[in-house]
Amino acid sequence: MLEDEPPEFPVSFEDLEERAREELSEEAFAYVAGGAGSESTVAANDRAFDDWQIVPRIMRDVSDRDLSVELFDREYPSPVMLAPIGVQSIVHEDAELAVARAASDLEVPMICSSVSSYSIEEVGDELGESPGWFQLYWSSDRSVAASFLERAEDAGYEAVVVTLDTPKMGWRERDIELGYLPFLEAQGVKNYFEDPAFRDRLDGADPWENQEEAIASWQACFGDASLTWDDLEWLQDRTDLPIVIKGVLHPDDAREAVERGVDGLIVSNHGGRQVDGAIPALDALPEVVDAVDDATGGDREVPVLFDSGIRRGSDVVRAVALGADAVLLGRPYAYGLGIGGEDGVRAVLENLLADLDLTVGLSGCACLEEIDRATIRRADR
Repeated sequence: MLEDEPPEFPVSFEDLEERAREELSEEAFAYVAGGAGSESTVAANDRAFDDWQIVPRIMRDVSDRDLSVELFDREYPSPVMLAPIGVQSIVHEDAELAVARAASDLEVPMICSSVSSYSIEEVGDELGESPGWFQLYWSSDRSVAASFLERAEDAGYEAVVVTLDTPKMGWRERDIELGYLPFLEAQGVKNYFEDPAFRDRLDGADPWENQEEAIASWQACFGDASLTWDDLEWLQDRTDLPIVIKGVLHPDDAREAVERGVDGLIVSNHGGRQVDGAIPALDALPEVVDAVDDATGGDREVPVLFDSGIRRGSDVVRAVALGADAVLLGRPYAYGLGIGGEDGVRAVLENLLADLDLTVGLSGCACLEEIDRATIRRADR
């Protein structure tokens, strides 16, 4: 319902981003908004949605709409999740705790990053009974990776999202030009500094009192560029949680993942932050979905999620029409956090969910199952 006064927080993504640019430090805004190299992939992610147009249908009963989706035997009220975003303290002091509170209020699942500003346990406590997944950056120190998995399971997270497109961080020109990497200032490393396996690497030294040594150790073990498909078995042997791999863009990788027994996939190019000139994630989505369908006999027992470029409700509809079971929202909620903390995140989510509900109904659909490739067509250009 429209109010007599304008909303406290920007409604459009463009205005939200501009407001964040004005209110955040130059370094923090660059870190969140920036991408790899010339940022051509960031722009391509946005343009890719314009290549698909929704074809609304009329005279259908859409008076009651059901946006729910089931993932790993749990029903969620909408197909929207919060993508893992690290080091959120650079935009707001309450960081992931504020996000967890807003997500919990709206029953939107949150994926907590390995490089969160608050610990796995602290974010899990804030989520309470609300659904949360944990995102793992697979450390080259297997004892650290195993410890993270154990902690996530003990803290009540319901799935593990393994980000596989970041064995090393991409070439991010904005950050380089500003000489800025928050981890070097001991931000976003709390999960490591408080982890018993990581502390063993420091021979008993307190990471917080020996930050230079601890950060050097973190840099040495953050990712693992030697990983291959054969390593998945090690991961599967160390957790009972569903394993969802993030960063899939090629259909052959999707087939391999299914054959290796992964529980879910996320089509993502990391929001354009890793490879400059990479294929837009939306362009990769249909082929990945078809590959998973072929590999599973069409029963879609392995869900395919989508990340990279979701800005509005119509984006969610187009991603679902191309086969996504759910989508991950990233930069918009980070901007909301930076502008208004918990209230800012809540406003961003409320706006997106309201927009999605209207777009689904006005497209002639009463539930997500009615959204398929017939709902959209390629734009003539």
